[in-house]
Amino acid sequence: MKKILLAATALAAATMAFAGSASAEGTVSYNIAVTNDYVFRGFTQTDGSPAIQGGVDYSNGMFYAGGWASNVDFADYEVDLYAGIKPVVGAATFDLGLVTYQYGDETLNSTEAKAAVTYALPKGSIGAAYFHNIDFDDTTYYEINAAYPVTDKLTVSGAVGEQDLSGLKYSVGSIGVTYAFNPTLALDARFSDTNIPEWLEPAKPRLAVTLKAVF
Repeated sequence: MKKILLAATALAAATMAFAGSASAEGTVSYNIAVTNDYVFRGFTQTDGSPAIQGGVDYSNGMFYAGGWASNVDFADYEVDLYAGIKPVVGAATFDLGLVTYQYGDETLNSTEAKAAVTYALPKGSIGAAYFHNIDFDDTTYYEINAAYPVTDKLTVSGAVGEQDLSGLKYSVGSIGVTYAFNPTLALDARFSDTNIPEWLEPAKPRLAVTLKAVF
């Protein structure tokens, strides 16, 4: 509970600073979520325990920025701040930006540069993304992903990627379904697995179920 409160406090501070600089001409949205397990690139960030998460997003034309926070088990909190541009060329939407991960610990804090593209199909989409860590120069992550709407409310999506941590490489795969109850509330169930070396973290399948509201 203490970590959740710290994460909420950090997010509130980031939101206030962010909202104060946001232009009234843009669009601001907020989100809050609860999940049984916060999984990031194959690693559980909460040791298999639940997390409460929330964020704020701002967009104006192709420009976007935002902040997001969650409790984690290895630090007091996680707060991510990000910004970038999303130019559109035909059916392709590009995403060029920066993401900084803050944990209240200089040895853990880092920033990544992001380059991604999503291509809209007649139904659904395919995409690819590449992340390069600026603070840990030999750390990268890349993936290919896809999404397909089965119905107006149900979407199937998945991704396959590879994480390189200073020469230590492992693969990540995930697939899941998202059910939108309405434009505000959605439930996501996502199965993921990795080949993380046993000495680093026991590699085992994980199922994360997340209820998220966007308003």
